[in-house]
Amino acid sequence: MLVWDNVRLHLTAPLREFIAANAAWLTVFQLPTYAPDLNPQEGVWSLVKRDLGNLAAADLGQITRAVKRKLKMLQYRPGVIDGCLAGTGLDLDG
Repeated sequence: MLVWDNVRLHLTAPLREFIAANAAWLTVFQLPTYAPDLNPQEGVWSLVKRDLGNLAAADLGQITRAVKRKLKMLQYRPGVIDGCLAGTGLDLDG
């Protein structure tokens, strides 16, 4: 399954060719160009950024480590990720 948000980068010929070549098994859900309320990853990044709000990082490496740590924590909490998907109101079973 591919949730496609129509960002200009996603309109390239190689990506369109990949989708066409894999149409037998690949389902594409096309979103408007900017639709954060329909995009589950926005919920995930919101959770990550919430923890970074008070971080006084000395360098980019410290920020990178903090983001990776939060993503790793979320990886072990599938209910939270499911909540980000449910928050979109999208029905992926239908």
